[in-house]
Amino acid sequence: MEQPNLSYIESMSGGDKAFEQKLIDIIKAEYPSEKQVYYNNIAEDNFKAAAENVHKLKHKISILGLEKSYELAVKYEHNLIENSKEGKEDFESILQNITDYLETI
Repeated sequence: MEQPNLSYIESMSGGDKAFEQKLIDIIKAEYPSEKQVYYNNIAEDNFKAAAENVHKLKHKISILGLEKSYELAVKYEHNLIENSKEGKEDFESILQNITDYLETI
């Protein structure tokens, strides 16, 4: 599985470490609650809301340089819109991967 990284953030910052830290802090602040809302909606089979959660989480996936994971999230979001949980395990593995990474930075 690909690993999260800060390449995109670093490319956006132009070397401004304060800006990089600000983005990291925003991700670390928002991610846990966004992830929890997703888990709540998926547990309740609220497909439409879960698809919206995945859509929002895709941005964090992208910012953390996870290109293949982003594509999986796109497919999973589409499946949720079609009332299917196909791709759920892969998506939730991505979420765990990000969770683990955010604890190290």
